[in-house]
Amino acid sequence: MQKSEKLLHYIESLDVGTRISVRQIATSQKVSAGTAYRAVKTAQTRGLVATIDRVGTVRTDPRPRSTSAQLTFADLVRVIDGRVLGGSEGLDKPLDKFVIGAMKTSAMGHYISRNSLLIVGNREDAQALALESGAAVLITGGFDTTSAVMSLANRSALPIITTSHDTFTVATMINRALSDQAIRRDILTVASLYTPRSEASFLQLPATVGDYRKLARTTQHSEIPVISVSGRVVGVANADTVLERKDSAPLERAMERHPAVVKTGESVATVNHLMQGRGLKLVPVVDDAGLLIGVLTRATVLAQLQETPATEHLPATIADQLEATLSSVAPLPGGTAAYRVATAPIMTNKFGALNVGVLNGLITSATSRYLRSTGRQNVLVDNITLTTLRPIQLSARVTIGLNILDLTRHVATFDIDITADDVVAAKALLTCQLLERN
Repeated sequence: MQKSEKLLHYIESLDVGTRISVRQIATSQKVSAGTAYRAVKTAQTRGLVATIDRVGTVRTDPRPRSTSAQLTFADLVRVIDGRVLGGSEGLDKPLDKFVIGAMKTSAMGHYISRNSLLIVGNREDAQALALESGAAVLITGGFDTTSAVMSLANRSALPIITTSHDTFTVATMINRALSDQAIRRDILTVASLYTPRSEASFLQLPATVGDYRKLARTTQHSEIPVISVSGRVVGVANADTVLERKDSAPLERAMERHPAVVKTGESVATVNHLMQGRGLKLVPVVDDAGLLIGVLTRATVLAQLQETPATEHLPATIADQLEATLSSVAPLPGGTAAYRVATAPIMTNKFGALNVGVLNGLITSATSRYLRSTGRQNVLVDNITLTTLRPIQLSARVTIGLNILDLTRHVATFDIDITADDVVAAKALLTCQLLERN
């Protein structure tokens, strides 16, 4: 194993939240500072470490513990542009709720719970009460605190943070962050599903076709990533690429070069679309440097789509808000379905007409709602062509009429008429992928 890989394994073995430094790694692993620095930078690209303002570099988890990962106190520091006064070892803890300390200290105990956050000014007694009750502290107004409170935060491993913002502002910022985090939880990403490199099957050059066949028989996987000596993905070998090749043949000449790869932040719906379109059974998962960090199989994606129930959004996305304005109405003769739009002033442009971007969103929402009514839950719009014939005024009665042109197991194409007061105001052609689960 190369020295760089050994250092990465050492960093990976550290507990999440552990502070690390180039000097500490160089000393403990008996390597030069330059080698340690390069290892830390590589670990950063893989998501194994992160640098937090005013805290330093800490070991992080590149994969969320689950699809319902919560906002942490480290996230909070970034959101409010805060400064950590103490208790930095607790930055990785989740934020469950926050309480504003606008009451007497004697009344606060009833509202403070573990892993919550007390937002308060320069009241040392309230700060100490929160820490003793298992809650973190956010001090507004840019105030500091006493050394005794900071020592208590360090002993309790609970962050005490200060920010220059006032209480109302930080409460608004935190609410927005919690809302955004709740939306992200509903968006399934590669990070929550991929198999990490330590558990995945792959081959490293110089490997042979014989090495591929042996590994394929052992693992029952026909598609196997191929990496260079440095760990960069250079190809994928499969049964077709090695066909009629001798076992002694170099695998470099019997693999698909420049294969499709994905990153941890990509949505599973997008990856499923990629795999379905290209007929892939597996895609390598890489970091920003192109280094292999794991693999994702189509079987895993389909199984997750099968198990994932319809989500119940706590906060509404823009798409949710647009869909909420639609109500089903009787289609015109020969039409497939129709939806009436309840327009609102926020949907208009500066001329008082329906915004084109909003209209595109409404068309997409109407199409998705119709397809869901037919049992097709996973819809990804490929292309939409919109032609506007006349401005749609806010006061108009707007209807979106859908007409199916083509509907197969994997693709749907619609011809769409948008009418304002029963007069055609726009036409659209929409094509979408139907992401089948089985």
